[in-house]
Amino acid sequence: MLDDRLTEQRNPRSRDIDRRPAREVVRIINEEDRTVAEAVGAETEALARGVRLLVETFRHGGRLFYVGAGTSGRLGVLDAAEMPPTYGTDPEMVQGIIAGGYEALVRAREGAEDHAEDGARDVEARGIRSGDFVLGIATSGSTPYVHGALERARELGARTGFLLCTPPSPELRAAHDLVIAPLVGPEVITGSTRMKAGTATKLVLNTLTTGAMILSGKVWGNLMVDLEVTCAKLQDRAERILRVTLDVEPAGARELLERAGGRVKTAIVMHRRGVERSEADALLERAGGQVARVMGEGEG
Repeated sequence: MLDDRLTEQRNPRSRDIDRRPAREVVRIINEEDRTVAEAVGAETEALARGVRLLVETFRHGGRLFYVGAGTSGRLGVLDAAEMPPTYGTDPEMVQGIIAGGYEALVRAREGAEDHAEDGARDVEARGIRSGDFVLGIATSGSTPYVHGALERARELGARTGFLLCTPPSPELRAAHDLVIAPLVGPEVITGSTRMKAGTATKLVLNTLTTGAMILSGKVWGNLMVDLEVTCAKLQDRAERILRVTLDVEPAGARELLERAGGRVKTAIVMHRRGVERSEADALLERAGGQVARVMGEGEG
């Protein structure tokens, strides 16, 4: 394809996909998708470094910003939007910036990615500052909007990272605090990075924020004990968590959750330690939000 980027190469396993029956089309796509998790797994060390960077960022009051265009931008905005209901975070803590603005979430604006100055402008408009972390997402590695945003973010004192699906250059690695590069290989449809590269991006973002939330005390065991009760589904989940972990009846779980102001972590500490809400919150604050520390539970 006369292009060095891995995301623009032709996949030899799908060269005649347009002449295959539906079942074969599905098989080829599925077989290619199976390689994505392995490619992401090869970036374990970079992902672990990213989790540590995010924990440090959040502990010092910094924020995470995703910057991307097209599918990459949409996935960043999606991950940011899912943090408050899942982990009870402030909406400002994780934010997504997409080329073309929020209108581009529902209608593609491909030309918006071509202007580095727009990326710099959008970063400035969000008030990015020292202590923040900005992760650029550009699976091809070349999107001007993302590069412009990251350059301006560094000038403003923020730490930066880059997520791409083609081999990063030494210059790119040197420019950023973190580079994550799951090499998923050529797409089934040449250049259609909403497919394997998009799947890899979703897996990476899930891992980064979930890992950071776990280490920030938002999880006890494998339970999301810092969820925000904003709907009937989450109210039900919160009550079930209390019933399972505290061995209380449904009415008791409901009453305890109400006394705790809707906060599952607080309710757990109140019940387990036999204290009221204010003391439970104080215990959690001294323990860095970690329920396990309040309970005197060691590392597994």
